[in-house]
Order: sequence, then C-alpha cells, then structure tokens
Amino acid sequence: MKVWKIIACGLAVLLLGSFHLFGLMRLYPLYITSPLLFISIYVCISFIYHRKTFKGFH
Repeated sequence: MKVWKIIACGLAVLLLGSFHLFGLMRLYPLYITSPLLFISIYVCISFIYHRKTFKGFH
C-alpha cells in the first residue's frame, strides 16, 4: 500500500514541477504554480512519514 503512494506522490511532484517550470518561463503565473508545488511536496512527505500514533482508549 505504501508503494503506490510513493509512486503517486512522485508522479504528482514531477508533473507539478514541470508545471512550475512553465511558470518560471512566464507561461503561467508563479503565484499559482508555486503553492501547488509546495502543497504536493508537503502532502507527499506527510503521506510517507505518517505513523500511527496513540489516540487514546475508546
């Protein structure tokens, strides 16, 4: 289950990274592409390093 998350995150970062390159070439605004790239990297890191934590007794 973790492998498909890593592949999906890698693909998302790759696609949004290329989209950000278009933003650096001034084809798209940077204020749109930069947050998208940041959010995708943040979500990938949080998915990969999420650990089950103790949430109390039910």
